[in-house]
Amino acid sequence: MYPISRCGHRLALRELTPEDADAVYGIYGSPQATEHLSFAPRSRDQVRGLLTRSIASAASDPREEYALAVTERAGKELIGFGRLAMDPHQPRGATFGFALRPASWGLGYGTETVRLLLGLGFEELHLHRIWGARSPLNEASARTMRAAGMTEEGRIRQHIHKAGAWRDSIVHAMLDSEWETTAR
Repeated sequence: MYPISRCGHRLALRELTPEDADAVYGIYGSPQATEHLSFAPRSRDQVRGLLTRSIASAASDPREEYALAVTERAGKELIGFGRLAMDPHQPRGATFGFALRPASWGLGYGTETVRLLLGLGFEELHLHRIWGARSPLNEASARTMRAAGMTEEGRIRQHIHKAGAWRDSIVHAMLDSEWETTAR
């Protein structure tokens, strides 16, 4: 499915473009924004490579990854990065992730971003299960996923290796039947 364009109340999802490199770097290059993510801050070259791969994967058939820009509807400014990736171990399942620039934190944009990604997955891609993992210390992400209607399922022990140490991850998920209930 290409191109993706999905609008919420204040935000929208759209395909990434090469012109998004600086805005994505503002997120993925930020120590603050990546503190609880599974990777250290990325360089400009790494971000450009990520964008190049993400844009190329959008043309795949079947499409296995939806790496998308999160923008404000009013000004079209990129404020975040959202991703759905088909899970090869789960029929009609996908993992998801999101990151917003720190200046956009605390405004409810995280919950709207998650709801837009879930809507894409359940309504347009007809998925059965979508799950994501967060750092145990990322309480803001926990609140965001709960507010979006996701269920905390458990802990994956020593799942991520970052900064020379192993870290657990907390899994949150939603099923298509749960989406039908919360989307009303």
